[in-house]
Amino acid sequence: MNKLKILIVDDSALMRRTESDIISADSRFTVVGTCVDGLEAYDKVSKNPSDYDLVLMEINLPRMTGLEFLAAIKKARIQVKTIIVSANLKQDSKETIKALELGAFDFIRKPESFLEFRSDAFKAKLLEKISLASSGHTYSIRPASSGTTDTSRVVSPMNAREILAAITTPRRPHKAVSANAKKLVLIAVSTGGPKALQTVIPNLPKNLNAPILLVQHMAVGFTKSLAERLNAESSIKVVEAEHGQEIEKGTVYIAKGGTQMRLKKSGRGYVIDLNAEEPARNALKPCADILFESIADLDFDEIICCVLTGMGGDGTMGIHTLAQKNNCYVIAQDEKTSAVYGMPKVVFEAGLTDTVKPLEEVAKEIANNTGVLNYGC
Repeated sequence: MNKLKILIVDDSALMRRTESDIISADSRFTVVGTCVDGLEAYDKVSKNPSDYDLVLMEINLPRMTGLEFLAAIKKARIQVKTIIVSANLKQDSKETIKALELGAFDFIRKPESFLEFRSDAFKAKLLEKISLASSGHTYSIRPASSGTTDTSRVVSPMNAREILAAITTPRRPHKAVSANAKKLVLIAVSTGGPKALQTVIPNLPKNLNAPILLVQHMAVGFTKSLAERLNAESSIKVVEAEHGQEIEKGTVYIAKGGTQMRLKKSGRGYVIDLNAEEPARNALKPCADILFESIADLDFDEIICCVLTGMGGDGTMGIHTLAQKNNCYVIAQDEKTSAVYGMPKVVFEAGLTDTVKPLEEVAKEIANNTGVLNYGC
């Protein structure tokens, strides 16, 4: 069996040794080199890219930072996956979002103490992230790693099968509606999401004739930075959702990390309901299924559902519930452009999709089905 070849980049000798020990104890992986800064790493990877399958990278490095390394390999079109392992991820979530936009596959926050570094929880988390990155972008049903505490991207052997088995009734067929019909857009996305959303959201028109509710699987603190970055680069307005906020057309509302988001009727309009106390479903908080299910009894004429890259099957059961009662148009990202072909694959295999699109065509597909507002009328 060919082992995954890993390069560790960190200016801490202790961290390099700790990561090396964890990885070397797993027969699937091998550490083929270490570097103390991004410049040394870039020199190695650019000269011999085939020697490295994965890079574990600290963000804060001398000479060339982790972000500068990601930008450099992107510019040079070097295909090597990178996982950010840094102590400052939560304190500086903007840097984390930027790293993901530049192509980092995922990120892990370094523990605060040496004992945590040596804990089974950190070992399991690190190996799980590496395993997911090494498996390619195609999702497969597999058991969770024993001892892992980060199950947000781990799917039990029966989970996806149970989702598909539970879908025994056909969905209502989609029907075209008039331009002035009441529409809503829902987006579900996970692993690879920040980079994917950089392609979708900035290409949506400012005057989109529908609100967008978006679930990106992220922890507390990161969704605000994600919303701010997308808003700065888009003509359409992007915000982190707030409890009690009335939704408006031409605005993207990103579910707040660490909460479950629903939509509720309020007078003539609809307001966002956020619940930080509600437990995770399938280890997800926020969970797209919960949001989607909350809309099943609301009076929209058409709901455009979009499932993008991500591990697992979140969104499929929610769309199934919606499509029993509502007029839904379902878009799934294709396999080729998905960082992890999990969520789009499950919704497709459930027979719920109306169309499968490469990432660069998703924004156009959404806009074509919602239309735009005519401010001149």
